[in-house]
Amino acid sequence: MTMTREARVLATIARRPVDYLPCHIYFSATETRKRVQEALGFSSDEQFEEFLDGHLQYGFALDDTIFRYRQEPERLRWVESLGFCRIDWRSGVVFDRWGIGLDMHAPGYCVRHHPLRGKGEQGLRTYRVPDVTRPEIMIEAEDMLKRHRGQTLVICPGYNGIFERAWQLTGFEEFMMGLSLHPALIEKLLDDITDFKVETARQVVAAGFQCGHTGDDFGAQTSLLMSPATWRRFFKPRLTRVWNVYKNAGLPVIHHSCGNVVDLIPDMLEMGLDMLEPIQPVMDLKLLKREFGRHLSFWGGIDTQRILPYGTPEDVRRHTTEVIETLGHGGGLLIAPSQEIMPDVPLRNIAALVETVMDARGRW
Repeated sequence: MTMTREARVLATIARRPVDYLPCHIYFSATETRKRVQEALGFSSDEQFEEFLDGHLQYGFALDDTIFRYRQEPERLRWVESLGFCRIDWRSGVVFDRWGIGLDMHAPGYCVRHHPLRGKGEQGLRTYRVPDVTRPEIMIEAEDMLKRHRGQTLVICPGYNGIFERAWQLTGFEEFMMGLSLHPALIEKLLDDITDFKVETARQVVAAGFQCGHTGDDFGAQTSLLMSPATWRRFFKPRLTRVWNVYKNAGLPVIHHSCGNVVDLIPDMLEMGLDMLEPIQPVMDLKLLKREFGRHLSFWGGIDTQRILPYGTPEDVRRHTTEVIETLGHGGGLLIAPSQEIMPDVPLRNIAALVETVMDARGRW
């Protein structure tokens, strides 16, 4: 059978049979992607995407657009003209409607300004989240869906979720201390952010997207950023509210969390999780497949911390094959790097990655 890329990903999320495992190879910044594209001899984005066999497209809500386009001046000017960001060209910082300032030039996601840092309890009491009812919010997301639906799966990303929005407002240290020092005020902030996310999820459903997506990094290299009990108190019920919007509409849910989150997977499955993104090798891939593979699909797995930047092309081929064999046995894997590909990854290793993924089509 021959499937569209969209159908292939949806079947993979549902752990149904596919003709071959889908893939999604993505880069940390626009400049990195352009450099790789030119070095490999592709004259257009379309040709390069065909080479990568990309199975996903992103259609961002405008409040999240700068997450992806922070290094594209013309795109930022357009978002600014609609009132969804403010650009400080002199300092190289772009501010979203929440007041959070992002570095426009960093290869990764770097917060330069936390609007509630140092404002204490008064800041938490008086802060107001942006207006989520503005009709322009979904303009780009709906355009991407219109252009690509039926071909590749279009996702409206929910990165910068409840946890991340909160700590980006206050600064990480102040937020984590606030969980203990003034939990009632922190919970009020989390509730306000959750209300915003719930309404955004409703708009995603109304627009016709075929899956839900949320994102909060709850993991570090070896364990969670907080105790499971703390997560269950502050985040599980609020994240459940967002996921319920998608599940009640009959849509699968993908959640993004970096790091080792294995201790949260049983809870997330109970809440209705269908796919975990990204799978990083800081977790035991064999354990993930053995313990959760019947109920959970996986996105990622290919090491971007050690193998892709520092290994040889043969190391990349061997590692990529092992990941596909482990997580992809019987389906349920979106082949992808464990994080965005950063500028330090050699071109020969990117080529080895893509070639190995293409070779895998005939075997899994």
